[in-house]
Amino acid sequence: MTEDEKMQVAVFRFGIISDFVIGTQMSRAEKRRLMRDKCARKWQIPFSEKTRLSMGTIGRWCRLYKDSNGDLKSLQPKDRSDQGQSRAMDEETCLSLIELKLETPALTVPQLIEQMNRVSPDIVLNNSTVYRFLHQQDLIHLQVKKPVDRRKFEAQLPNDLWQSDVMHGPKVDVNGKMRKSYLIAILDDHSRLIAYGQFYLSEALVSYLDAFENALAKRGLPRKLYVDNGAAFRSRHLEYISASLAIALIHSKPYQPQGRGKIERFFRTVRGQFLPGFKGQTLYELNEAFDSWLSDIYNQRKHSSTGQSPFKRFAANLQCLRPAPDNLYDYFRKVARRKVNKDRSITLNGRLFEGPVALIGKRVELLYHESQPEQTEVKYQNKSFGMLVPVNLNVNCRIKRDKNNNPQIHSNTDLNEYGGGKLWSSKRRDDDEQ
Repeated sequence: MTEDEKMQVAVFRFGIISDFVIGTQMSRAEKRRLMRDKCARKWQIPFSEKTRLSMGTIGRWCRLYKDSNGDLKSLQPKDRSDQGQSRAMDEETCLSLIELKLETPALTVPQLIEQMNRVSPDIVLNNSTVYRFLHQQDLIHLQVKKPVDRRKFEAQLPNDLWQSDVMHGPKVDVNGKMRKSYLIAILDDHSRLIAYGQFYLSEALVSYLDAFENALAKRGLPRKLYVDNGAAFRSRHLEYISASLAIALIHSKPYQPQGRGKIERFFRTVRGQFLPGFKGQTLYELNEAFDSWLSDIYNQRKHSSTGQSPFKRFAANLQCLRPAPDNLYDYFRKVARRKVNKDRSITLNGRLFEGPVALIGKRVELLYHESQPEQTEVKYQNKSFGMLVPVNLNVNCRIKRDKNNNPQIHSNTDLNEYGGGKLWSSKRRDDDEQ
């Protein structure tokens, strides 16, 4: 497994054990009931064909996380002793089988294999392997739809659960051109308070991370973040940030928005009560008006479901909130893994940096913000080695090494000591002597 794949597994495992290692205290009976529920469910485990988890496995992950004082890397899988050997089916083949079965539920296992071989003749599948996999995924009898048990729920305390989603907003004037805006909102499930909301020109990951960081800085850290399956919400970067802050990232089931009913209800309020009264043109005017409406009206008005204003209900239990760390900005840095070359150089996004001598030949972690790529921190085995220095080729050409391999910079600033053109110099001296 690569380091990125190991981190994906660690994030998944944290999502499983988050109820046991963070948040409110539970009785033994509650823990046993929750453990049985998790073991009874079927999971889509990264890089594995298994769909079930045992109590022993979940318990071992909890012990590893607690013994490491909450270090996410303790949940990374160890390298397998049979690494490099073939498996029955790789992840891409499994996903293709699921997609094909969902598109044509009437296909039998031999027909599925025949269809797969038409697309990828190199794939070798047998009936028993495919049947066992489809049975594990509950894809054998798709025609029979099971009734879904849906119930209303509410988080017990503020910041127990945040819901977040994106709403398509009105078009705004940007340098003379009309562009669509997008409202990114984060709602506290217990109080209905909007932890943060703002209109952006894009619903991409960079916009969502900006909203998420502002929400954390303003309202503290939630225990869980409930989102849909959009591209930004499925980002590995968001998963890594959430897990590093001990926040469980939960995705709703595809095409089932019922679980995000509270944030959807807020969006209906925005469309019905805020947007009709907005008279501005620019994105700045839109956000100014929205922030004023949010602070003075929505968060202060009594909510029909709770009987209290969102702000009053949120502030009633401030003692249970987790404050954001002082270095919250650092948690939002991207992580890249590079090997330090023999000449100490490290390349990151087309930029050339110079690494410490002690890390030559080592595979290190580089932490940086895309908006500030020149400020890149280098880490090796969880130890910081400071900030990288951009390579200055002009300085490097004047560096020599002493016998102990220490750099010594020599600068020829005296033009009279220039030693080039000796042939012409000797000829002039000969002419002068004559």
